[in-house]
Amino acid sequence: MKIFQKILPILIIAMLLMIFIPEADAQCPMCKMSAESNLKNGGTEGRSLNAGILYMLALPYLLVSVLGFIWWKKRKAAKLD
Repeated sequence: MKIFQKILPILIIAMLLMIFIPEADAQCPMCKMSAESNLKNGGTEGRSLNAGILYMLALPYLLVSVLGFIWWKKRKAAKLD
């Protein structure tokens, strides 16, 4: 439990830094050129492309976090029995 209390603030700070860094919503050079030209011509596909990339990036981390939390809760419950 003490380890979790030490690691939690570090994880929260790391997540906040990754969310608020503007370069985090980037893509490969070819996709970036395509998205930029689309935005210059009045399209909106570039914004949704960035959102899709961030969604695909976050999903594996979210799944691993949920599985880790479930494992931790079951392990904690097993120790109490």
